[in-house]
Amino acid sequence: MSVTGTDTRDTGTTAATATTASGADERADLLEALAKQRHFLRFTARGLTDEQAGQRTTASALCVGGLIKHVTEVERSWAGFLVEGAASMPDFTQMTEADFAKRADDFAMGPGDTLAGVLDAYAEAARRTDEVIASLPDLGVTHLLPKAPWYEGRARWSARRAVLHMLTETAQHAGHADIIRESLDGAQSMA
Repeated sequence: MSVTGTDTRDTGTTAATATTASGADERADLLEALAKQRHFLRFTARGLTDEQAGQRTTASALCVGGLIKHVTEVERSWAGFLVEGAASMPDFTQMTEADFAKRADDFAMGPGDTLAGVLDAYAEAARRTDEVIASLPDLGVTHLLPKAPWYEGRARWSARRAVLHMLTETAQHAGHADIIRESLDGAQSMA
């Protein structure tokens, strides 16, 4: 029996079927890992008031609600990248200080923001991201990254790498939110 799945005598599996199953397993693994990190991030907000969700409890400007807002925008942006490539993102080299200041608002609970609204927007972005990931024909397809000073040259990322980036960003910010929440009222999310 072939390890690659190209020998159909013993398994009845063709190379295409083995690749599809492997790709489906990878996709399921990525979606499950992303869902777990989303859960940790959302869990930090359990029982908070709108005021508490916007409260800064560390030396940084971060708050639980603002982190959820930021990760929502991260998912929207990278889900767009998975479908359209760099065309779905701004040319960061052309952004002004005012543009970057506006982007910093992603990290704060603004006037009129409610925790329920922030969580609903996050759930919708997550649903859309999951749909996009599930519908991708190939996680290996690549797109040029947007122009940005933090990307060297005009590098390309695969859909897989973009999903891993979303996963990493979500996990990182879930950790930030956990520290903020523990500083707020002693509650721990990831302990």
